[in-house]
Amino acid sequence: MNHPRSVLAIFCAVIFGGALRADVTLAPLFTDHAVLQRDRVIPVWGHASPGENVTVSFHGQDVSTKTDRDGRWAVQLSPLPAASQGADLVVAGRNTIALHDILIGEVWICSGQSNMEFLVHGTNLRLMNSDQEVAAAKHPLIRHFKVAHDVSGVPMDAASGSWAVCSPATVGQFTAVGYFFGREISRKLQVPVGLINSSWGGTQIESWMSADTLQSDPAFAVVGQRWRQALADYPEKLAAYKLARPAWDKARAAAAAAGPARLAAFLVANPRPNLPVGPGSPDTPSGLYNGMIQPLIPYSIRGAIWYQGESNARRANEYHRLFAAMITSWREKFGQGDFPFFWVQLANYGRPDDPTQETWAYLREAQGQALSLPATGQAVTIDVGDPKDIHPTNKQEVGRRLALIAKALVYGTPVDYSGPVFASATREGRALRVRFRFAGTGLTAGDRPLQSFEIAGADRIFHPASAAIAGDTLRVQAPEVPEPVAVRYAWRNAPDANLYNGAGLPASPFRSDSW
Repeated sequence: MNHPRSVLAIFCAVIFGGALRADVTLAPLFTDHAVLQRDRVIPVWGHASPGENVTVSFHGQDVSTKTDRDGRWAVQLSPLPAASQGADLVVAGRNTIALHDILIGEVWICSGQSNMEFLVHGTNLRLMNSDQEVAAAKHPLIRHFKVAHDVSGVPMDAASGSWAVCSPATVGQFTAVGYFFGREISRKLQVPVGLINSSWGGTQIESWMSADTLQSDPAFAVVGQRWRQALADYPEKLAAYKLARPAWDKARAAAAAAGPARLAAFLVANPRPNLPVGPGSPDTPSGLYNGMIQPLIPYSIRGAIWYQGESNARRANEYHRLFAAMITSWREKFGQGDFPFFWVQLANYGRPDDPTQETWAYLREAQGQALSLPATGQAVTIDVGDPKDIHPTNKQEVGRRLALIAKALVYGTPVDYSGPVFASATREGRALRVRFRFAGTGLTAGDRPLQSFEIAGADRIFHPASAAIAGDTLRVQAPEVPEPVAVRYAWRNAPDANLYNGAGLPASPFRSDSW
């Protein structure tokens, strides 16, 4: 005879068992209006009940699989050519999901900190000519997926977000750099472009790196040491912040009541107290990789563009190895080979808290060193920043220069994509002869003499120098340095940099020494 409770359990299982089974779901990257990468295998994945049969149908393909014991499922669609006409992607299991208006084109990840997160029409940070750009943004083949901010201590398999079709009503919330990059690519190729925007202002590179990558090199141990110290200091710093912030708010209100000039002077002399770094902070090593990059894997992509480095500028000596390791790691994790990875070299900005005015020069050098990796490119922006604003507003030119690199290195377009890059400096009497790569179209300084050159002798003391163009080379000299051994160009946070090649692309700041 069955026990009453056993009978009740069996009854509930029969009546409600269906409700306990999980509906088929898709990874959040798969929503209406998505763009899938053309000419490559297309992974599609999600969750359902363990052991459930799932079929994905798209563009005449029907691919089936069975979920594993954890309810995960994944299929791979065969490569497809670009398609600008939206189609349905249907996933069928216990239930059926139909995604609409799915395009096939070029997919790029856009990542980094605030200058990548900078919106086409933000409230606090305003893009140059933002109103005109918004009004003209009628590009339905450009789609944007904003990955929600998420810090996680462990790798996540899902990230919140949805695809938006580019229009005047939506483009304001697009990454500006990514949008102008994508617009150039879409115009050139006449195919859909998908932009996956995974960025967060004020973040450090180590937050975007996986834990195993940070553990792969003894040189990276300092990252963990800093973080453990920050956590140890957090309670005391938080208590101090809770005391200081109300007092600062009160003083600011008093200054504001005294007028704009008084407020401006107060803000310069009294920076706002910042909430200290602690648990859950976006500074958490690997925290943003876990929450905002890992969930994107293995979505098929063409490549990535990156704008970050400001928050690491004071540790430029670490940046090159971290940056190179991050690029290599992302490529390994996505499993799509050495996909193109292009970045923005930091623009000119005169940090008021930097007495040397050289901190960003060293960070730019560290960024450029990553060009030793395959399929990489660097957009130099030393001429389009704002010495007084860490967020320059001319994101149109930044996106265009990134797109030039993609056109040349990815899409086979015969176009100049780099400004002059230092190659060598040799002694010629009292001068140095400087040679460059990417100077085949000649060198130019516009209508002014060349600025921001310095040379030094064996004493390692640099003096301002004059530079004269001779075809695709420069002759640099200074009366104070009769026997020059080293030359530097634009080696400041915010230099006056006016060396270009014939294509109008700026030279990257450089130094011939390693002092």
